[in-house]
Amino acid sequence: MAGGKQSPRQKMVNLMYLVFICMLALNMSKEVLAAFGLMNVKMEQANAKTTENNLAFLGSLETKASENAEKYAKDYENAKKVQKMSQEYFDYLEGLKKEMTKDIEDPTDYQVMDKADYLDQKFFQGDNLAEGGKEFLKKINDYRTQVGALVPERLQGTVKSRFNTGDENGKVENRDKKKVDWIKYHYEGFPLIASLTKITALQSDIKATEEDALKAMLEGNLTDQVSLKNFATSLNASKSAFYAGEKYDGKIIISKTDNSSTPVRAELTLDGRKLAEGKDYALEAGGVKMLISAGAAGDHKVEGKIFFKQDGEEIPVEVKNTFATITKPNAAVIAATKMNVVYRGVPNPMTISIPGIPDNKVSASAPGLTRKGGSNYTMNPGKGRTVKIVASGTLPDGQRISTPAEFRIKDIPRPSGAIRGETGSAKMPRKNLEISTVGALLEDFDFDLNLRVSGFKFKVPGQPTVTVRGNKLDSRAKSALKRAKRGDAVQIFDVNAYISNNKSYKLKKVSPVVVEITN
Repeated sequence: MAGGKQSPRQKMVNLMYLVFICMLALNMSKEVLAAFGLMNVKMEQANAKTTENNLAFLGSLETKASENAEKYAKDYENAKKVQKMSQEYFDYLEGLKKEMTKDIEDPTDYQVMDKADYLDQKFFQGDNLAEGGKEFLKKINDYRTQVGALVPERLQGTVKSRFNTGDENGKVENRDKKKVDWIKYHYEGFPLIASLTKITALQSDIKATEEDALKAMLEGNLTDQVSLKNFATSLNASKSAFYAGEKYDGKIIISKTDNSSTPVRAELTLDGRKLAEGKDYALEAGGVKMLISAGAAGDHKVEGKIFFKQDGEEIPVEVKNTFATITKPNAAVIAATKMNVVYRGVPNPMTISIPGIPDNKVSASAPGLTRKGGSNYTMNPGKGRTVKIVASGTLPDGQRISTPAEFRIKDIPRPSGAIRGETGSAKMPRKNLEISTVGALLEDFDFDLNLRVSGFKFKVPGQPTVTVRGNKLDSRAKSALKRAKRGDAVQIFDVNAYISNNKSYKLKKVSPVVVEITN
């Protein structure tokens, strides 16, 4: 497994690969072959011992499942599946090892196991895989996928690493940095005893995976129930908010509350002020009972540590919680978001809420009022000069609040004609006026309305008035403009403007704009 001190099994596997490298360098000395054989025997003995341990773990899980099915039944079922898959794969590899050594008279004479014929013929057929090789690959890939789906999440990476068969195409890099088939890289052309030992190492990985899975399933549940190191805290009270001066009846709760887990002491502060046991809090089964006042309106922080006894030593559990105190309301708060009036022809954003009551339990009604979500509303007033909005809600103590508020309704102010963004009057050369855009602006208006111009009248002194469609001078207007003299005041009036997203609303008459020709 990644990280931490290496297990004896992992050290053994690492040593095996080191010996294998040495074997290549020594050109297959008889002593190296014998060393591989001894390594194989040691791993087989370790596998037998691990098998016994795994059966004990499985038996413990079975007992736990019979005692507490809610917590252990699923883990036990998964454990049985992992054990069954592991045994089937282990037996397949064991059968393969027996086939490899069936023609060897003395299975302990490792020095004669220097040929690569058996696996080369079983796994490979020219440049392709034989049926035996395909089966070998399928077995390891199926085991990795199926067992990986059953083990706890923290072990899934280990399973993938132990039974890795290269990249998505089954390739690995050799010493020359070239991509080669994983199975050829590990099993083609190797001495019989080396391949035998590598297969035993695979069996060792199977047993280790089975052991890790069973231990994690058993110990994980036990740790969840008895360990205090990973516990968190939360505040539990009769309600989520309190009125100023009201007695706060909340309690700091340790997650997975256990009445047998009574803290031995606590070090707590309220907004930085140290709290005293007996006066501000009391130790009790499962946590700490708070005796403090709710205090002034606002947010308050309870911080510090609670200490529990575990295995003869004090284990601290961090406390970092907040609660809110609010002023007791006697009326609803209703306010327009941008002004103290509402305007006809535009959606007026409004905020409607009642302190101490959640937004989803506050209702408001008025002609043209629409709820957008939470405390946000939109008012689209209709006829008349005023509108009454009524907000209602129920306080946590059952008291009903209903408050009306009256708003004045005003029309959208008169727009101002504009040329090149300037209103009232402007000065510019004749050429600039020819290409300028006529617009309409709502000066000092809190709403950003998109006003469009559909037409206007254009008057040059001494020339007939020209009616223009659109927001730029047409050919007739430009012809009249050519006759204007320097200092002439050209008028743009009767500007037809509209709100782009509310064409039905009739704006007030747009004020004219006068342009003095400077050349």
